[in-house]
Amino acid sequence: MQKARMGVLLIATNRFYHLGEDTPKGSYHQRKMREVHEYMEALEDFCDPIGLGRPAYTREDLAEALALFQREKADCIFAAFLSWTEDFLWVRFLRDVGSVPVLYALRVRESIDFADTADESDFTEFLSAGGLVGTLEGSGSVGRFKPEMFETAVGTLPQLMERAKVFCAAAAMRSRLRQSVFGLLASYNEVMWSTYVDPYTLFQKAGPELRFLSVVTLVQEVEKVPAEQVEQACKTLSERYTVLPDVYQEKFKASVRASIALENTGRSAGVDMVVLNDVDPVLLTEVGLRPGFIPTPAGGDIPVVPEGDIGGGLAVYILRELTGKPVSFIEPFHMDLPNNCFVGGHAGPNDYTDPAGSVMIARDVRFAKTSYKHAGAPFAWYLLPPGRKTLLHISQKDGGFKMVCALVDALPAKHFITSYSHGLFRPVGQDMPSFFHKLINEGVTQHYAVADGEHITELEALAGLMGFSFVRL
Repeated sequence: MQKARMGVLLIATNRFYHLGEDTPKGSYHQRKMREVHEYMEALEDFCDPIGLGRPAYTREDLAEALALFQREKADCIFAAFLSWTEDFLWVRFLRDVGSVPVLYALRVRESIDFADTADESDFTEFLSAGGLVGTLEGSGSVGRFKPEMFETAVGTLPQLMERAKVFCAAAAMRSRLRQSVFGLLASYNEVMWSTYVDPYTLFQKAGPELRFLSVVTLVQEVEKVPAEQVEQACKTLSERYTVLPDVYQEKFKASVRASIALENTGRSAGVDMVVLNDVDPVLLTEVGLRPGFIPTPAGGDIPVVPEGDIGGGLAVYILRELTGKPVSFIEPFHMDLPNNCFVGGHAGPNDYTDPAGSVMIARDVRFAKTSYKHAGAPFAWYLLPPGRKTLLHISQKDGGFKMVCALVDALPAKHFITSYSHGLFRPVGQDMPSFFHKLINEGVTQHYAVADGEHITELEALAGLMGFSFVRL
């Protein structure tokens, strides 16, 4: 995954430029150059820092920096005063920077390297250590300009880097969302209106452009898939996972073929993910099944979510991009009070590729007795692995979007819900009734993305940059 790009603006003053020349620690400028190097080296641990390689002293320096940030498509900007300095440069930055996330940082020195200011070196160090003065001065203009997507941080260099890492990841996610394209195939799911998302609002507030894909196109893609490609994919899946004895090989091939075709449809349309209404009667009639092996063994570049839920798709896409790991799509089924957990999962396509999970190739029993052409065609029956997970919900609210998230522990289990990828979950530090009472009061839908690990901090930072409301349960 490409590293996030962070513009770096480190502000200093020409008034002190030559102070301290010929002293053991060097001039003010030399000391500031060492600071610039420290910042750039620390930022390189988690991003691609884009900067002048020197302090910004003049209007010309600022113009050069802003042009560099724009040319290099910086996802965000890290800005800091290296000492007191005139604010003519800073106010121009606030006026001219445009719509870019900015982290305004104050570095706290872990120690002060002078006892008094009796000699020139110590006096220069005293002035050099005055970032607090500059930052306070600059905050007055922040209060007047009231820039959007502007956050502050105060701490030692390691503490600032921790904050910058989270901020940079959120800003990079924002950039990716603004360049992404989602495909909706084939329609909204009319049996669950609460999941509907307005396509214009999606583009305006969240970033992705929505393209409408057709079942006709998918059928055409199914017909194009070579038999050898299907055979190889079935062979790979059969070697990798247990195939249950009641699976019919021809229906196995049909499901794999449709899965390959679905990924091909997404690629041909130039989309980054597909939101599939897998219970759409037209899809089931024309294709004869819902594709059950997404991602395919040779694919994986086009994530797919079921039931036409664009908000659910947005949640999956965000967690997938933030973590670089497989993300599941679930809905809570019921509470298990004696064991203080709930059962959750979902039918239809689901990312089954986490090697820690358990997969069997099983019949889709839910549709096995229907008249569809490939009724009962198999799918990757996935059991989510145990461990700490992040649960994320996204849906539309008040003309924008809301995030609701929580930490849950997935518990050890065996496959027990036929036709559904599933798992057992326990909210961290909460009992079942209280947890779901909070969710209901927030006005959510039934769909959630689940990713391995703890990612609440990054999600909260992203929600702040995107203007989403954010609730952590």
